[in-house]
Amino acid sequence: MPPPSPHPEESAPGPKAVALDVSAVPVPEPFYCRRCRRALNIRFNNLGMIVEYLHAAEQRGQTSDHRPEPAPVTEIPDPIIECDFCSAPDAAWIYRCANQVTDARRVTARVVAVGDYQARRHAARVRRTDTEHAFTQAWGERWSACEECAHLIEARDLYGLIGRVADAMPAKLTRGTHLMRTRGQLHERYSDVFNTLAPGRGRIAPGHPLGVWTQPPGEAP
Repeated sequence: MPPPSPHPEESAPGPKAVALDVSAVPVPEPFYCRRCRRALNIRFNNLGMIVEYLHAAEQRGQTSDHRPEPAPVTEIPDPIIECDFCSAPDAAWIYRCANQVTDARRVTARVVAVGDYQARRHAARVRRTDTEHAFTQAWGERWSACEECAHLIEARDLYGLIGRVADAMPAKLTRGTHLMRTRGQLHERYSDVFNTLAPGRGRIAPGHPLGVWTQPPGEAP
């Protein structure tokens, strides 16, 4: 999903994504909220334990009026599946790629020189920043896409997809200098998606929230 990541000074990319063998790798089901039937994101601690479920909309800067009630998507009656790229309603396709994670770190201390602080106070230059692990954001291996985003994915139009997603984001994430940072984050994440896409895609249909999968060209059904 394409919400804003932690500030670059407080985050680091996870392990490098590798190509996914769709025939050999079982993929955990995504989690949805039992109450609102919408997608949830997962955060882990440094021991790999789940510490928080977060509505996907909250990751995009929106608010929720209730706490997540997580369950696998196949246990949710008539789940509301939105596009993981532009957030459009009624996603049409499911794509699979290598799992992606982002390690977020919190700042614990900023060290400045004594003389510099005495002379400049809060304008003193930071000589060292100490951080610690805050959480690991898991983006997952399944990405839902609306017809418009799917068209860009099929064409491998990375910059077209980035532009479409950025246009759909709240102004606070794309206003002024925020736009460059947001587009940079999207470029990093979607480059990994494009580079590790598994063959084929699944058509979302009633009763099939994980998609009815088509065979890639040249392969027997």
